[in-house]
Amino acid sequence: MKKKITFASIAAVAVAGYIGLIALSSAHGTDQALSSERQTAGPSKSITIWRDPGCGCCDTYADYLEERGYEVDRVDDRNFVTRSIEAGVPKEGIGCHLAQIDGYYVSGLVPADIIERLVTDRPAIDGIALPGMPANAPGMALEKTGILKTYAFGEGGVSVYSNE
Repeated sequence: MKKKITFASIAAVAVAGYIGLIALSSAHGTDQALSSERQTAGPSKSITIWRDPGCGCCDTYADYLEERGYEVDRVDDRNFVTRSIEAGVPKEGIGCHLAQIDGYYVSGLVPADIIERLVTDRPAIDGIALPGMPANAPGMALEKTGILKTYAFGEGGVSVYSNE
């Protein structure tokens, strides 16, 4: 009887070990796949937005970015204008909020495709700005319509980044 119990115990341990080995190698393969996916995934889609807590268009803009796959961290900040100036945004370029993504600042209701170009091309600038609150910009309109002029800013001064 003891030999049957011992054999059954050894068999159970062997089967459990085999299942554990399969699970471990499967998890290892998943880790490798996730690591490869991260390497080819491209620029960050995580963005922080500092905004005036009473600004409804900032929430609409954040929703617009989330619908396009961004992970948005909304931070209420009544002093976002001061934060914008400290970040280097020219006073004339201050929008209704300040955002930061992948090492760049984004001031105003900049369309997602322009942000994606910024973090993909990685120009030697501090950020981009869409001054004011244009009625045809995301956050004010459901979708961008017409032409929006976005400016680049940084050590080299201010220049047109996109006019589309």
